[in-house]
Amino acid sequence: MDQSKTPLFTGLLEHARRNPIPFHIPGHKKGSGMLLEFRDFIGQNALSIDLINIAPLDDLHHPKGMIKEAQDLAAEAFGADYTFFSVQGTSGAIMTMIMAVVGPGEKIIIPRNVHKSILSAIIFAGAIPIFVHPVMDSDLGIAHGITTESVQKALEQHPTAKAVLVINPTYFGITANLKEIVDLVHGHGIPVLVDEAHGVHIHFHDDMPLSAMQAGADMAATSVHKLGGSMTQSSVLNVREGLVSANRVKSVISMLTTTSTSYLLLASLDAARRQLVEHGQDMMNKVLELAAYARDEINSIAGLRCVGQEILGSAATYDMDPSKLIIQVRGIGLTGHQVEVWLRDKYNIEVELSDLYNILCIITPGDSILTVTTLVQALRELARIQMGKDSMKPLAVHLPKIPALSLSPREAFYSETEIVPIREASGRIVAEFIMVYPPGIPIVLPGEVLTQDNIDYILTNLEAGLPVQGPEDESIQTIKVIKRAQAIK
Repeated sequence: MDQSKTPLFTGLLEHARRNPIPFHIPGHKKGSGMLLEFRDFIGQNALSIDLINIAPLDDLHHPKGMIKEAQDLAAEAFGADYTFFSVQGTSGAIMTMIMAVVGPGEKIIIPRNVHKSILSAIIFAGAIPIFVHPVMDSDLGIAHGITTESVQKALEQHPTAKAVLVINPTYFGITANLKEIVDLVHGHGIPVLVDEAHGVHIHFHDDMPLSAMQAGADMAATSVHKLGGSMTQSSVLNVREGLVSANRVKSVISMLTTTSTSYLLLASLDAARRQLVEHGQDMMNKVLELAAYARDEINSIAGLRCVGQEILGSAATYDMDPSKLIIQVRGIGLTGHQVEVWLRDKYNIEVELSDLYNILCIITPGDSILTVTTLVQALRELARIQMGKDSMKPLAVHLPKIPALSLSPREAFYSETEIVPIREASGRIVAEFIMVYPPGIPIVLPGEVLTQDNIDYILTNLEAGLPVQGPEDESIQTIKVIKRAQAIK
């Protein structure tokens, strides 16, 4: 196929040039019916292609024209048999691939450090999660991926499992040996689903870890907007047929997708695919060069560490995406959140994520030597300020144990509940999620038994100012738990 074409984006431009008189939604009608200040800021070009699925523009739910051609081009670009565009973000694509392969009472093997969308899909499907414990990094205080050995044990203990889900790469850019895991799981005759939210770019550079499709996975939810150049909320679901039915996937994604699909998002996927195919290697060469420079400079600053190749070598740290800068800051006596706030206040820098011990900064094709040197300069100044303080000392790393699952997430979510103070909830079965977002990985999820260790970890994150969320009580002072039945007297 001709990867220089952008059938969807080009078709929208041609439609805008024809400038038809619209008697259809959206009601702003190319911006004429909206607030002037907003219209002027967004711009006429964008508003002229903010359209709806009228006949000339194809229909994402039943694509036969420009959308189908754009999806076919994307499938070839990613090495998939089929690619489905998602305007529900990668969360929508993740929910689709899970609900396409498991149903009520069926088991799916997943890492415990999964995004909340995976657990939401399991609740919707009524499936039973079989958790594989990720390898925890006690130095960085983060979770890596799962190992081939742990997947093998899960398959032996649960031979009726319908699928295995793997995160590749993790939020922090670390990968396990995905090809080895895929081959193992396929030997058991079931599909491998990949949460590839943070890995769209790795498919387009030879020095990056293997992508899901390169490793032979059956489905991958791939977030093009995060690191691939499309607009926020636009993603793709790549499918390899055989152990998975593309028609089943198509039915499920249609059920989960709005009928008022955004053509701005769809066109940005079409354009991003072309750019990745034509310029991905060169763009990532620039990214890797900038990231290497930043890593070297940060590692020359006393008290800071930017993780590099030295982290590799274990079963869970098989490869890494160097464009992710994991910067450990506990050596200067601050939490990651404190560093995030300082960078925002003093240098107008926004980081991707902060936790108790680290900040995460992402280098993309949108960066330049100026943005990277500004980050390095800011970190150097902060470290100098901290080194002058007598009270500076490293913070201890603490990670809680993963709670035991007592009920299926669906049972817990729909059970009769009561509200109790979180400080008094040790030993109770939780009925809602608690997570730090980003990255959106639950500390505890519906059906798990809350321990004092988990409570202490939640309170520590709250006291550090980190974005703990999930419960209906946004103050996180109380939590919903399964109601205890009273004995009949």
